[in-house]
Amino acid sequence: EVQLQASGGGLVQAGGSLRLSCAASGFTFDDYAIGWFRQAPGKEREPVICINSDDGSTYYAGSVKGRFTMSTDNAKNTIYLRMSSLKSEDTAVYYCMGRRGVTYWGKGTLVTVSS
Repeated sequence: EVQLQASGGGLVQAGGSLRLSCAASGFTFDDYAIGWFRQAPGKEREPVICINSDDGSTYYAGSVKGRFTMSTDNAKNTIYLRMSSLKSEDTAVYYCMGRRGVTYWGKGTLVTVSS
């Protein structure tokens, strides 16, 4: 059974940094597209960073390029999202995702950036 659980959210000041973790189980990163999405209040869920398992290409939302990076620890089956130079507009619930035909979502973690 595919499961994902995001953690690490919290309150951070603008300009600060935060690292989110996503504990994954039931699949391997080589076989699935993985990534992070976010949903701000009153807005639709949007992709932040995603890796395509077919060709290894990485998608970055324009608003996070140069500030956010995604990494994985295959031994721990964990996906990370490192966020720096945070802005108030980064405030959102962040979700990790795994997809292979079907999309699996973890329970989100709230990031609040105070200005």
